[in-house]
Amino acid sequence: MRIRMTDGRTLVGCFLCTDRDCNVILGSAQEFLKASGAPDAWVPHSLAASEPRVLGLAMVPGHHIVSIEVELENLGSPQYL
Repeated sequence: MRIRMTDGRTLVGCFLCTDRDCNVILGSAQEFLKASGAPDAWVPHSLAASEPRVLGLAMVPGHHIVSIEVELENLGSPQYL
């Protein structure tokens, strides 16, 4: 799952659960910073050139979520909805 947040960060990880306040828990999460001047749409090349920061278990407050994308599992390249 890929979650874009209001501050421009993107978290990528495995969805574990949510609660009544729309908070999302991700496992094996990584944090990507948005490069300055990058377009709003998430494109791998628009992220900061540095390595992602490994967070592990992460709770994303629901009110900070801008968008959520779910990866389709297939044998080809990953695709997000």
